[in-house]
Amino acid sequence: MTPDKSKQRVVIKIGSSSLTSRHGEISLKKLEKLVDEVVYLKDLGHEVVLVSSGAVAAGYRKLGCLKRPSSLPEKQAAASIGQGLLMESYSKLFLSHGYVASQILITRSDFLDEDRYKNVRNTLNVLLERGIIPIVNENDTVTVDRLKFGDNDTLSAKVAGLVDSDQLVILSDIDGLYSADPTKHAHAKLLEHVDEITPEIEAAAGGSGSAVGTGGMKSKIEAVKIAMASNIATFLGNASTENIVVDAVSGKAKGSYFKTETPSINLNQKKKWIAFNSRPEGEIIIDHLAKKRMIENKQSLLPSGIYQVDGQFEKGAVIRIIDTYGNEIGCGVVNFSTEELEQLTKQGSDGTSNPPSVMDINLFVCHSDVPITV
Repeated sequence: MTPDKSKQRVVIKIGSSSLTSRHGEISLKKLEKLVDEVVYLKDLGHEVVLVSSGAVAAGYRKLGCLKRPSSLPEKQAAASIGQGLLMESYSKLFLSHGYVASQILITRSDFLDEDRYKNVRNTLNVLLERGIIPIVNENDTVTVDRLKFGDNDTLSAKVAGLVDSDQLVILSDIDGLYSADPTKHAHAKLLEHVDEITPEIEAAAGGSGSAVGTGGMKSKIEAVKIAMASNIATFLGNASTENIVVDAVSGKAKGSYFKTETPSINLNQKKKWIAFNSRPEGEIIIDHLAKKRMIENKQSLLPSGIYQVDGQFEKGAVIRIIDTYGNEIGCGVVNFSTEELEQLTKQGSDGTSNPPSVMDINLFVCHSDVPITV
């Protein structure tokens, strides 16, 4: 987080409670505050992607519900109303400052498929290069539970990685990460600078701070872990704080700053997709020598190191790598189908001068490098 950096690519996530009134309607005052701060960043030359919640919260009243609906059909119906209201308000406010906003609705399946993942990335890059402000949300109207991100905290971290963002700013109705749940412990302290997500920090993560939101501190910590592994500086803060967006980008806001991981761990787009978005289709169990080759020596997996092949997959699939004790080592792209691998392991590779690579090390993501959350 360099205050004098002339141009940054910033992803800002805003929670439902930070955009709606206590009655569940869109709060024009809250929207204006957010837009004004985003406009200030744009005027300074920064590129901004806005990951905005609020569709269900904005629409459920007009659906005739007295409180936020709990059934999936009602949530989706409310989202179909609220998303239009939300975008209409954003568009008018940004246009009044001379900026154009665009809408991008995403489902997890868009990230699971590598071609669609690349298409979303290309679209976002074109919009940002043309000075447009993309407003991203999960497509709640059509998404089924098994393909949901779960909350926009996770979505924002994945979008930040997708566009190679310099910084992720997560805003909600809490001031940041505390040493304990501040609603239950009076002596809880705000952690202003966090170098590592420890088990103690994860244990201290509490629940959702608002009835209209879906993401609590636990989901924010998961999002931070993804961003940190992608070398993206992250900030957690309260959306209601004056100038919170501008101050967060300049490094002087009240809240929690999370430093990026060591620069030696620098995931390219392919590895980000493998680590955070792919869906492994099978498993390869490897022996201790193959494990040492891959982790310590950074060498590709060879047929001689395979102990067992599980699952049905084709060449180019993402699969998990497991050791003989059942521990998941990581995951990566395999160069052979299940049938081909079984033939290779039966034939063996002893005496072969150039045994084929089962998995190239540059297409393998190890747990020791990144918290894989596929």
